[in-house]
Amino acid sequence: MKIKDASHSASNVMTIAYENKVELEAKEYLKRFMAPSKEVKGGKGCQTKGSQKNSPRSLYQTITIMHFSPVVFCPGTRKVLPLSAVRVLDLTRILAGPYCTMQLGDLGADVIKIEEPEKGDETRRWGPPFLGNESCYFLSVNRNKRSMTLNLKTREAQGILKRLVAVSDVLIQNYLPDRLPRLGLTYEEIQKCNPKIIYCSLSGFGSTGPYRKRAGYDVIAASVGGFLDITGPQDGEPCKAGTAVTDLITGLQAKSAILAALIEREKTGKGQKIETNLLACQVSMLVNIASAYLNGGAEYSRFGTSHASIVPYQAFQTADGFITIGATTDQQFINFSLAIDEPGLLESPKYKTNKLRVQHREELLTTIKNKMVVKTSAEWEAKFEKENSEFAYGRVNRLGEVFEDPQVKHLNIVQEIPSADGETQIKQICHPVWYSDSQLPIRIPPPTLGQHTEDILKELLNVESLSEINDLRRKRII
Repeated sequence: MKIKDASHSASNVMTIAYENKVELEAKEYLKRFMAPSKEVKGGKGCQTKGSQKNSPRSLYQTITIMHFSPVVFCPGTRKVLPLSAVRVLDLTRILAGPYCTMQLGDLGADVIKIEEPEKGDETRRWGPPFLGNESCYFLSVNRNKRSMTLNLKTREAQGILKRLVAVSDVLIQNYLPDRLPRLGLTYEEIQKCNPKIIYCSLSGFGSTGPYRKRAGYDVIAASVGGFLDITGPQDGEPCKAGTAVTDLITGLQAKSAILAALIEREKTGKGQKIETNLLACQVSMLVNIASAYLNGGAEYSRFGTSHASIVPYQAFQTADGFITIGATTDQQFINFSLAIDEPGLLESPKYKTNKLRVQHREELLTTIKNKMVVKTSAEWEAKFEKENSEFAYGRVNRLGEVFEDPQVKHLNIVQEIPSADGETQIKQICHPVWYSDSQLPIRIPPPTLGQHTEDILKELLNVESLSEINDLRRKRII
């Protein structure tokens, strides 16, 4: 028996096949995730055949669907990817949501990125720099996804989306809360089409409260959530981090929540709504800073690269750049003092403990700074390496140096893949987690806008008629 690839026919680097003698592991995946052919039931847009008895079959009115997400194998192996057989409808844009769904796609999920016709994700146009017709920003967080265009302002496109909900496991969106009812995308409406759906909502500030209607971006949530105020030089202005840390942590929190909800669904058979926002995730990132204020009454000032509670723990200027030192225990401080040939530091009672070193921070740092500047970063690293130093250290690499760093190269974290149009090669930062029983390949390059619309209509919604697809395009539904 062979089963048609129901989600990845456009990818030629992935092995998806079923035959009579398929492995037990793959059979178990099918048993758990493939439901029998069924009619979609539920609310508006999810009508059954019975409710449309006298009407001709329409894509957005009546459909009998096979709920089937195929098992995805690692190329060249028979090992199943962790999220094989999970389908995700991705209605997010920009960074937090796309980063979350890219992670799910890396783990094997069939991620369908729903985009507005002609425009698509805003980040497609965020440049320069561009690689071909796509911005490098968009390319960074949209691999292992398929792109489908839907004009969700139309009733017909909303109906198509609900058909897709019926054959999916997860829906994630980051629309402003007041837009959802107008688009028919509230959890209550979506749940009618698939009671087992995991519905994840991302926003800037949450769906309730005084800021619920505000648009939210990373730097805004980082401002309101205190991150900018505690970041930057001690006597300087507030600074944002070099990358959108708030967006990224929100994406990771959403991914964790989705995975937990999928596990819970295995136990209960029920889906659920998940909600998180940039502000809540940002405040949660304050961790020890928040605890010091809430429990110790300590106001935190900016410390640059240094640490409020540990000395030495910061970047020091060298003869040709900077190197960061982290000596977090008394023994590590002893080791560091000997490594920089300053045994006199160990004789001073002012530096015997970390608490004392924090109290005498400026005096100690002056001595260390005067010492560190006499050698290059490479010379210090070589010395520390030779002496098997126990404290932590690492040079401050410029961006170009990062990808030439021997450990970064050893990790093979940069992979090169063909672009979606085959015109060029794209360099990607691969998934940063390694599994003993799975490889996590880049199966699908970042898609062009609407690249897989026709495939998805045919494979998941049984729309075989080219005239019907062309009619949808003519009506600007897709």
